[in-house]
This record gives sequence, C-alpha cells and structure tokens, in this order.
Amino acid sequence: MVRYIIRRLLLLIPTLFLVSFAVFGMIRMIPGDIVEVMVSEQGYADDEEELRKILGVDKPLVNQYLIYMKKVFQGDLGRSLWSGEPVVNEIARRFPVSITMACMALLWTVVVGISLGVLSALFQDTWLDYILRIYAIGWLSIPGFWVATMVVVFGSMYLGWVPAMNYTPFLKDPMANLSQFFVPSVILSLVLSASIMRMTRTMMLEVMREDYIRTARAKGLSTWTVVLRHALKNAMIPVITIMGLQLAFLFGGTIIMEHVFLLPGIGSYMLEAITWRDYPVIQGIVLFVASALMIINLIVDLLYAVFDPKIKYA
Repeated sequence: MVRYIIRRLLLLIPTLFLVSFAVFGMIRMIPGDIVEVMVSEQGYADDEEELRKILGVDKPLVNQYLIYMKKVFQGDLGRSLWSGEPVVNEIARRFPVSITMACMALLWTVVVGISLGVLSALFQDTWLDYILRIYAIGWLSIPGFWVATMVVVFGSMYLGWVPAMNYTPFLKDPMANLSQFFVPSVILSLVLSASIMRMTRTMMLEVMREDYIRTARAKGLSTWTVVLRHALKNAMIPVITIMGLQLAFLFGGTIIMEHVFLLPGIGSYMLEAITWRDYPVIQGIVLFVASALMIINLIVDLLYAVFDPKIKYA
C-alpha cells in the first residue's frame, strides 16, 4: 500500500509539468496580452517596452517558462502582475470559500444521489421510479448556471431575496456564513446528484439479482438490512469512480457559482485573472487545482479497498 501511494505521488511530478507547460503556452496564445490591457485600457504607462521589462514579459517565452518553473519548485507560484500580491497567499485566503462550497455540494450530492438511486432500484418500474428517473434526466439536461441565474432573478423579483453582497467569515458568524453557501451548493449538486442517482440505481439493480442477496433474504433478513449491509456496499465501487470523475466538474462549477452569488473564492479569482490576463494567477490556480484533483483521485482509488476487501494494492 505504501509503495503504491509513493509511486502515485511521484507520478504527480511529470503530470504537473505537462499541465504547467500546456497552461503557460495556451494562455499566451490568446490575442492581446497584459501589457496591451494595461497601456491601452487602463493607462498604466506610456512606454510599453519599459512596462514589459518591469513585468518580466520581455524575455522569450522559453526563458519565461524556465524562470517560472524554477520558482514553482521553490514553492513560489509568482505574484499577480496587477496587485503584486503572492499568488500562494491569495489562494490560501480564498481556498476556504471554495472548499466550503465544494464540500457542501458534495454532501448534497452523496445524500440525495445515493438515497434516490436506492429508492428507484427498490421500487423498479413503479410510479416512484418513473418520477425519480424524470428528475435525474431533467437535471442532467438543465445547465447549472441557468438555474443559478433564474434563482437570483426570480428570487429578487418575487421573494425579495438577493445574494449577500459581502462575504461573512465563518468565525465571525457561522450561521450567516453557511447560509451564503446553501443555495449555490444545492444548485451545484443538482447535476451531480442526478448522475450519481442513475449510476446507483443501475448498480443496485445488478447487485440485487446476485445469489448472496437471495441467500440473505432467505435467512429472513429485512429488506433494509439486506440493502444497507450487503447490496449497497458492493454497488458503491462504480459510484465512487463516477464521484471521483465528477470532482473535476465540481471544481469547475464553483467558478460560475462564486461569480453569480458573489463569493470571493478561487473560482471568482480565476475569472478576474482571465479577464485581466494575469498570467501568474491563472497558472498558479490551474496547478493548485490539478494537484488537488490528482490527490483526490488517489484517495478515490484507495477507497476501493475499503468497499471491496478483494482489492489489494501491493
């Protein structure tokens, strides 16, 4: 197990290297650059060449990349070209907002998706099953950003509710803090819970036909005992796989939700950086998110052994 984990962690290095190379190149292929934005739109300076030297973007791209990677290996993700603030500090300040959103959305996803999937499988081809399947297909078809926009628009028009304009830290007011995440996290979890529900239903239907389930029922065990102690655990491995893949979508979805609901997380910081061509910020956030997703995928792989003792990592 330890050797497997070490090998997987070592694989992070070449993967992150490829990610950094791709991001570094692609964001500089976008028409226009930060110097043009600063000079033509913001009037920061009159001399473009001098400004390029100050920002360090006057060197060839290969040299810029090598300098950047040298700093990355030293734990420095660079500084914002606009504010001069270290990217690491900004990510650390905004990370609690994004992780709170992601954890709450994941909580709704697991609770709602797995519960509805089990119910749909147990009442197969009944009116309840049809309603739950319609629910899943419906939310898979509706974009989350549209739902978020409609909630804000209709909430303000008919309910007098609008998202809080100022973010409230958890330590200052825990209830106010969590209430700011309630609506966006529920909306973010709708698509995820729908796909989890469909996968859980499919796997439960398959597992419930196995011989050991019939044996458990023949012993006189109740339906819920059979489901919770025998069927659900064996049906969870494909569901966990889907959840691991959807975490990437979850991180992407927080960008839209943070922007719509005015939450100062990593997602909104990313949008600002893209708008203003703040290269170090974009690169730093992408590397951070890529690292987090790879570690999460490792944790998902290790969870397989928890749900299925036959799986060994040697």
